[in-house]
Amino acid sequence: MNRLPFSIRLPGRRVIAIASLAACIGFSSALAFAARRAEGSSVFSPDRGKFKIMVNGAQAGEEEFSIAPDGANWVAHGVTEIKTSAGEARVTGNLVLHPDGTPLRYDWSTQGAQKAAAAITFNGPVAMIDLRVEGKRPYTQQFTFASPRIAILDNNLYDQFGVLARLYDWQAGGPQTFPVLIPQALTPGSVTVNSLGQRESGGKQLTELQVKTSDLEVDLFLDGKKLVRIVSPTANAEIVRE
Repeated sequence: MNRLPFSIRLPGRRVIAIASLAACIGFSSALAFAARRAEGSSVFSPDRGKFKIMVNGAQAGEEEFSIAPDGANWVAHGVTEIKTSAGEARVTGNLVLHPDGTPLRYDWSTQGAQKAAAAITFNGPVAMIDLRVEGKRPYTQQFTFASPRIAILDNNLYDQFGVLARLYDWQAGGPQTFPVLIPQALTPGSVTVNSLGQRESGGKQLTELQVKTSDLEVDLFLDGKKLVRIVSPTANAEIVRE
């Protein structure tokens, strides 16, 4: 699978009639109320933006992403365009989540030198993966985790680090460990998240979160609840919100 710029690896693997205008206002108000209600009972809030992917000081790709309520659930959607040694690639991820951040379903696909797609369904702590790779037989596998609060961290979809930041219990603080699934690598494991407090960056006070696995350390920087920067010193890579 395409991996750039860093991968998580874990051990093992105007003219409107008055009546119509009133109807539109009423409809908009109902949508706004529904959004406020969904946000009020959720760890999420609506967000949309673009990340610039920098490697060794040069831009290597970008990701457009959004997170929004969808009925009783939330959807984190990302599309990444990257340049790799094998050429250009496009990676798409669609993650459906409960309001508390536990995953319901994840669909991803990659288009480029290699074409592949997978659908992952979650039933509590159990994940069932259905993988399709061009030119190969379909592959299915089941993983069982210790907790249903599973973090999804795909190789090229950096908005998912923002989802991970929402799983973190800010009131409790301190190091917190979550089960994690790396879909493109079909790898389960764990990730530890720890708040390092406030740090000035670009004239703003940002909150720094440290994300660690057995072989990777990444620093997340948040402006309030919004992820604005990811730094991987060992890979000399930086993901910056535009």
